[in-house]
Amino acid sequence: MKIVLATRNAGKIAELRRILSGFDIVGLEEFPSIGEVAETGVTFEENALLKAHAVAQGSGLPAVADDSGLCVDVLNGMPGVFSARWSGRHGDDQANLDLLLAQISDVPADKLTAHFACAAALALPSGEFRVVEGTLPGRLVTTPRGSNGFGYDPILVPDGHDRTTAEMSPEEKDAISHRGRAFRALAPIVRDLVTDV
Repeated sequence: MKIVLATRNAGKIAELRRILSGFDIVGLEEFPSIGEVAETGVTFEENALLKAHAVAQGSGLPAVADDSGLCVDVLNGMPGVFSARWSGRHGDDQANLDLLLAQISDVPADKLTAHFACAAALALPSGEFRVVEGTLPGRLVTTPRGSNGFGYDPILVPDGHDRTTAEMSPEEKDAISHRGRAFRALAPIVRDLVTDV
């Protein structure tokens, strides 16, 4: 049975296909009639569930969605659920990164603690659902480094590491990432629930 990833983000689709290997994974490109789901929730969990439920209903298939972002301690956890549209334009990674760097430019390095957070949701067409979460704590650097990954990857150095997530190989990043942790926790739930459908 197919499982639909509730995203058109090619980087995210590739990442989640690696993490959820063994499943017949397709993205929203196979369902052009399903429009963008408004992320009106105020938590990662709410947004992940909004997307997963909408795609499960629109496709008639089990759907997996996530909402994730960067939570900066000196910004009271922001950009948080607004990470992808921090600059006002959804998905403009460079503008989002530039704005965040401008906002933290005067903050001492020892105060630049942050974490990536991810809520991953599975929704079935029946309405049944599950949600799990994953985090990746670290510190920010003010000069972007690395060309792998997307979003804020070039400025977060995970705790215990000296490279940003954008300097890591996809496999290294998957092993420790917030999304990897959330989707690895979701994988056995997907196996249990989807095989029972």
